[in-house]
Amino acid sequence: MGNPIVVCGAGAAGLVAAIFAARCGRRVVLVERTADGGRKILISGGGRCNVLPAELDERRFVTDSSSNALRRILRSWPLAEQRNFFERDLRIPLKVEAESGKLFPVSDRARDIRDALVTHARAAGVEMRFSTCLEDAEPTSSGEWRLRCSGGDSIDATALIVATGGLSVPNTGSDGSGLQLAERLGHVLHPPYPALTPLTQEPPEFADLAGISREVTLSAMTAQGKVAARGGFLFTHRGFSGPAVLDISHVAVRALQAGRRQEILVQWTDFDEAAWDLALREPRGTVGTVVRRHLADRLAEALIAATGLAPEQRLAELPRQQRRLLVDVLTRWSLPWTGHEGYKKAEVTGGGVALGEVDPRTLASRRCQGLYLCGEVLDAFGPIGGYNFAWAWATGRAAGLGAAHAAVRE
Repeated sequence: MGNPIVVCGAGAAGLVAAIFAARCGRRVVLVERTADGGRKILISGGGRCNVLPAELDERRFVTDSSSNALRRILRSWPLAEQRNFFERDLRIPLKVEAESGKLFPVSDRARDIRDALVTHARAAGVEMRFSTCLEDAEPTSSGEWRLRCSGGDSIDATALIVATGGLSVPNTGSDGSGLQLAERLGHVLHPPYPALTPLTQEPPEFADLAGISREVTLSAMTAQGKVAARGGFLFTHRGFSGPAVLDISHVAVRALQAGRRQEILVQWTDFDEAAWDLALREPRGTVGTVVRRHLADRLAEALIAATGLAPEQRLAELPRQQRRLLVDVLTRWSLPWTGHEGYKKAEVTGGGVALGEVDPRTLASRRCQGLYLCGEVLDAFGPIGGYNFAWAWATGRAAGLGAAHAAVRE
């Protein structure tokens, strides 16, 4: 069958790339540094694996590259077809979680997804080489690749698919090696940064609120415009987490990289300024009575205290200026973050290989013949909720098919 297509990385994108390349009748070797692969899959969704979103809004992805290229890549494998792959091909039934709109395996077991992908890859003829690191890769004059792996093993490959992930959650095997390889080979990289990561406060002024959670709206005004996130907010012993915080954390991280602090505002309830102003004009009752109707007691007391007011303050005697200050805290509280948890807790890596560096149809490198890039090494990520798996599945498939079809043409 000649030299194989080598896929480096047995995560979400790599496993799918290997499957689709092998389905085309190509010999495929999958090289993975961990002993079993798919470790990010195993920890996703709290061990349940949020496979896909029920709906996918392309505008929610973050990239410094062409938005047109992003759309073309995402549309190469529509969401309905991705779901069919899991339910029809892998025989993993999925369910929609009503309250979140996310798709999970009916079993609620992330391991079922990882194991089904590995089993399907093997059934398609993929040769698995676990506990094997790709140490070097060099293109040859004939357009193929000479690869050197750990243990002194070498492979001559007709094509190389890089699916090594980024830098996030390093204990799953992510070490940024794919980003380093792409940069060494001359690709344009947008600087990587931890994304979807919790924010911290030092010292942790609100540690006594740890465990309190609620639905909020977060917003930030950046040079590129307003960024907003709606979802769960959680106080932690070190700062702030929850889906809304993770989804907006990239603006904080990138601001710190630029040497400044980005203000992030919290709207604690669905009440806007006018609604809160009206509620606080009641002729009877106290400030604490009104605010506690909508917020947990400890959180209500902390926000009231931030204005210098006492919960016992009678509404009838509340000065206009103090009422306006309280309304501002309830609708535009400035999140007192000072740092972030970095790659250790980040769910994905922002930045990466510019999308203009690859063909959006095949994900073939525009700089190196026979090289394909997919998954987290590319400059794009979405919010939590299955978006980043959708990106991994779509880019993995495109790279696998692209490499297989190119090999046939040659």
